[in-house]
Amino acid sequence: MAGLTVGPDTYVTLSYTLFDERGEVVDRATDAEPLSYVHGYAQILPGLERQLSGMRAGDKAEILVEPSEAFGEHDDAGVFEVDREDFPESDEVGPGDEFVAQSPDGEPLAMRVVKVLPEAFVVDTNHPLAGQRVRFEVEVANVRAADENEIARAQAELEERAHQDTCCGHDHGGEHHHEHVHGDGLVQLSKKG
Repeated sequence: MAGLTVGPDTYVTLSYTLFDERGEVVDRATDAEPLSYVHGYAQILPGLERQLSGMRAGDKAEILVEPSEAFGEHDDAGVFEVDREDFPESDEVGPGDEFVAQSPDGEPLAMRVVKVLPEAFVVDTNHPLAGQRVRFEVEVANVRAADENEIARAQAELEERAHQDTCCGHDHGGEHHHEHVHGDGLVQLSKKG
């Protein structure tokens, strides 16, 4: 019996390995801890979702995703200076450290320290893979019809993201919130992890 193909309103379970442009592994979902999602509701990267369409359980593929359909283009405005006094335990902060700020509209904003200056830190709010063409090696484990509850949850999440993007002026995926962060925008800052 031929199984369902990946398409709208299917519940898909898959494993994957994600590679950056240099070919280094940056993320994976295993058979033991797979990724499951409802297809057609922007729960995964647009370029990955589009190229999974039509696959069946047991199918394997190598999928290349351009920046515009992955983690977005790198935005130079997402790199800026933050006063040293705004950082908790600033003497221990170094390049590569990650923090979460809260912008004035209450949205969380992830940032990475990229440079340490005498009076400030240069931070980058772009996704670490922004501007990169990424590669997925995927294996579809299961495809079945999503049930009403799964579809309702996926639809609600999609509508919530669309509302946030519309009301708060965020662009694709709400990734870049830097327009709210300059000056006194950092109302709270805490180290990740």
